[in-house]
Amino acid sequence: MKEVQALLFDLDNTLMDRDHTFRSFCTQFVQDILGHLEPDSAQKVVEDMIVRDADGYRDKDGFFEELSQVLPWQNPVPASDIRAYYDESYSAHGAIMKHAETVLDYCKERGYILGLVTNGKKDIQHAKIDLLGLRHYFQVIVISAEEGISKPDPEIYRLALERLGADPGKTLFIGDHPVNDIWGAGKAGMEGIWLRRNHMWDETLDIRPWKTISGLDELKNIL
Repeated sequence: MKEVQALLFDLDNTLMDRDHTFRSFCTQFVQDILGHLEPDSAQKVVEDMIVRDADGYRDKDGFFEELSQVLPWQNPVPASDIRAYYDESYSAHGAIMKHAETVLDYCKERGYILGLVTNGKKDIQHAKIDLLGLRHYFQVIVISAEEGISKPDPEIYRLALERLGADPGKTLFIGDHPVNDIWGAGKAGMEGIWLRRNHMWDETLDIRPWKTISGLDELKNIL
């Protein structure tokens, strides 16, 4: 068994159930902004928004501009208004991933140093963390918009490691995205634990996960 001193976690679709969160947001958005639609039509719009969002890996401004053009408006809504609605309301829909709190408690009780590395806007990511009640678990929280560096740039992981005072060879990164979490962390010298969610593994990558899990509860047996 390798020696592990520290654990770095991704946020979206690792500790936060983004699938549930985004669906909840879309449902509320359609109710509030497209209330003229019949239930079946409203549900189709929700499903269409989820597909267009591409699991959050779309450029947000482009996504909102597209919505402003294609949704079945009664009165057209500009992309800037959709962005404002999103910024104001999205975080409130945050849902914690199954087993996340149990696993984080387990890790803290055993003395692991914990950190969080996430891509996203400062205010939105901080709001998610606080809504889910996760802040107290982490010695370090690194958000891309605050640092001017985004995953999978190895520098964002190195920054987190430096602030943790952790050795990359004794640190694991846990996340759901093959490139942004496993490959990027690997380039910074860490082993990765891939949480299998919505992304297929890219067989062309020159770094592979140390372990693969289907649920966070499996971390207990690994650690």
